Amino acid sequence: MNKKALLALMLALIMPFAGYYIVKYFSKEAVHMPARYFTPDSVIVSEVNGKMVTDTIWHKVKNIEFTNQLGKKVSLDDLKGKILVIDFFFTRCPSICPGLARSMKRLRDSFLKNDSIVQFISISIDPKHDSVPQLRKFADRYNANHDTWWFVTGNKNEIYDFALNELKAGLADTNVDTSFIHTENFFLLDSSRVVRGWFNGFDTVKQAQLVRDIPLLMLEKDKKQPSVFRDFIPILPIIFICIEIVFIAVIIFNRKKRQEEKAI
Repeated sequence: MNKKALLALMLALIMPFAGYYIVKYFSKEAVHMPARYFTPDSVIVSEVNGKMVTDTIWHKVKNIEFTNQLGKKVSLDDLKGKILVIDFFFTRCPSICPGLARSMKRLRDSFLKNDSIVQFISISIDPKHDSVPQLRKFADRYNANHDTWWFVTGNKNEIYDFALNELKAGLADTNVDTSFIHTENFFLLDSSRVVRGWFNGFDTVKQAQLVRDIPLLMLEKDKKQPSVFRDFIPILPIIFICIEIVFIAVIIFNRKKRQEEKAI
């Protein structure tokens, strides 16, 4: 093998490695992921392999149990790994609730092909009157898929505690009445149940942002999730160098062997 061929081989081996790091470096700020909306519950600083590592513990919305429009007992724990879009309503609402339901329907229709990843939940703030038949009637009015769009009721105290202390509805809407939570916002939770935003259901700009943010959360990876390849990233340069040395050694060996055969 001549020098040009050898150089071409070395470049072929180096280019994927170099390309990987170039893309990794320049893509760090290329996509802006949806922010986490609340201050972290805690920040833990620890030493790992001689390096100080900061681990931010974000507020995760706790589990809550409901009864949906089919009379089935359901909970957030049933939706592990899913992205959640949550709003609040009541079936007798004459003002904003029908409009919010139409907005939620348009949003749900945008993700029909991803219905195994995104779950829509409309929570009644009037459990006393919103029985299962009433929820079913309201859901059918908007042609809701009963599996991917829940209309739910439950214990009123638990629902209000969930809205105010878990989703922080009072922060998202400073005009919200804590005794009767009537908000226009949709709440977006990632697959770890961390609040990643709230979006006015009547604001087309905010709704467009919500449509954009959901796919980004679909692509987001959990940094704590074990990866087969992550442990190899720091030693990739050594691996590539070793591969190059082996190839060059094989080439030199074959070249000497041919020279010896010609000499004979």
